[in-house]
Amino acid sequence: MNTEFDTTIPELLIDIESLGIKDSSYEDISQNEMKQKYEESIPEVQEGTILNGKVVRITNSVVMIDVGMKAEGVIQTDEFDNIDEVKPGDIVEVLLIEKEDKHGNVYLSKAEADRLRAWNKTLEICEGDARVTGMVKRKVKGGLMVDIGIEAFLPASQIALQNIKNIDDYVGEEIEVKVIKINHERRNVVVSRRELLDEERTDHKRKFLGEVKVGDVVKGTVKNITDFGAFIDLDGIDGLLHLTDMKWGRINHPSEMLELNGEVDVMIIGIDYDKERVALGIKQMFDNPWLNVEETYPINGLVTGKVVNILPYGAFVELEEGVEGLIHISEFSWTKKVNHPSEFVSVGDEVEAMVLSISPLEQKISLGLRQTHENPWESIEDRYPIGARVKGIIRNVTNYGAFVELEDGIDGLIHVSDMSWTRKINHPSEMLKKGDEIEAVVISINSDEHKIALGIKQLTEDPWDRIFDHYSEGDTVTGKITNITTFGAFIQLRDEIEGLIHISELADKQIGNVKEIVNVGDEVTGQIIRIDPTERRIAISIKKHESQLGQEPAGDDAAQESAEEKKEVRKFESSIDIDIPLGGKEAKEEKAEKPQDEKQDEKQDEEKTAAEETAEE
Repeated sequence: MNTEFDTTIPELLIDIESLGIKDSSYEDISQNEMKQKYEESIPEVQEGTILNGKVVRITNSVVMIDVGMKAEGVIQTDEFDNIDEVKPGDIVEVLLIEKEDKHGNVYLSKAEADRLRAWNKTLEICEGDARVTGMVKRKVKGGLMVDIGIEAFLPASQIALQNIKNIDDYVGEEIEVKVIKINHERRNVVVSRRELLDEERTDHKRKFLGEVKVGDVVKGTVKNITDFGAFIDLDGIDGLLHLTDMKWGRINHPSEMLELNGEVDVMIIGIDYDKERVALGIKQMFDNPWLNVEETYPINGLVTGKVVNILPYGAFVELEEGVEGLIHISEFSWTKKVNHPSEFVSVGDEVEAMVLSISPLEQKISLGLRQTHENPWESIEDRYPIGARVKGIIRNVTNYGAFVELEDGIDGLIHVSDMSWTRKINHPSEMLKKGDEIEAVVISINSDEHKIALGIKQLTEDPWDRIFDHYSEGDTVTGKITNITTFGAFIQLRDEIEGLIHISELADKQIGNVKEIVNVGDEVTGQIIRIDPTERRIAISIKKHESQLGQEPAGDDAAQESAEEKKEVRKFESSIDIDIPLGGKEAKEEKAEKPQDEKQDEKQDEEKTAAEETAEE
């Protein structure tokens, strides 16, 4: 090193006076003393310090910098942003890396000096509001690199308040960011643009909420549209415009009135200062059509409107913008059973209806479609007087009767008990079937409950009313056995009237089973021993008939048998009083089973009553 220093000394332009040496004594100073004086004149500078250096010489690859040390420093030209603008004599900031490298030169770096200066400047910024403006240099994985003197990382999530679809659009843009994280060891910096935008929005919110009040009309920009409404940007604060506050009339979706990023005038209808929320409305800027609705649409008045919506329970009719009435499903027809409103109306139809009720506070109007036509049940007795014969089509058959359509929407019920004077009908299908055209007699009418009772048997005279014109006690009759029970057999007479031959009257001997004497289809002859038109019963005896043919025993035996016969007749007549009507098709079980038969008759009466109450079916 000393050798190198010695060889360079003659080449140095040394200011002798600066070393404290006078010209007259120059010759007396040795080279060692001169070297010592020179080294003492070089200031003590720590490595890692930023120095101001003078450009001494520029070559194609290096720039020579004098920083006042014993040797010049060498810096590569690529450390300068624009080397063409650098010239000898310029003062530049450099970082002292090493005072003396292995070649004895001073190791300097302009790039490191720039980075250190930028780093220190960044630290100074963070001590303040941490805001800095930088140029977006390039896109990297997960974000952008921003030049703020040093390159800082801007995460994609911190670029804006909402997600950005293409962050490449920011490359080359100058943006303001805020330093949010520093790694001193690695000298890494993370910045955010979103935090600045959020701070600005908060300031706008506070300023906005302090200036406006409920009832003010402001201008905003449609920021987002949803199914339930739209969010309006009011210069930094978002307000919610709900679907129900857009117009007084019906609206299905906000997009029918608003466009994304479009401007709109809205009224402030609510402010939540704690949550910094604002409720907005458009319809509130216009008069409420429900204010005078009672005067506009008086009850029982006729109105005309358009069907705007159909639901299972009714149809909504728009009378004017913002005012709708409901036609309930029960108010469509006087006579027909309506399963769905679409059977009568469709969306877009113009209909006339009657106003049934109004509730301005609830904003409800009840309408009726059937009230625009005459109620056919009000004059039903004039068209179908009691006792009149009518014709109709069997519309439906149930267990208890058959419904006959007399006219469109008007049905009458033929109860099973009104189908025959003499037969016991177990099910209406034994006599009637759906689609048949029949004739019947009007029995009764209940216009309030919309019920008409009809009868088929009333078309003919009740044969029991004139039973004594055809039969008398003691008459001999012949007929076929129609049914057999444990207590006797039924025999078919005229006009579908049936008589009962009790088991005790089949023969003059004790019988365990009726089929020992007769079977269904057998033709037999017997004598009428009793007629009860009130109970509709005829008792017949084969045994008595045969005895009158001259087969009675003679003498005392005959008298004894005659007494026993009378006893049996009395016994039989007693049993008749608790038995079922002899004119019925199905016989009951014998005497001990009579109470159950009475219950069956009572049940039939109840079914008839129930049928009349449900005749609208």
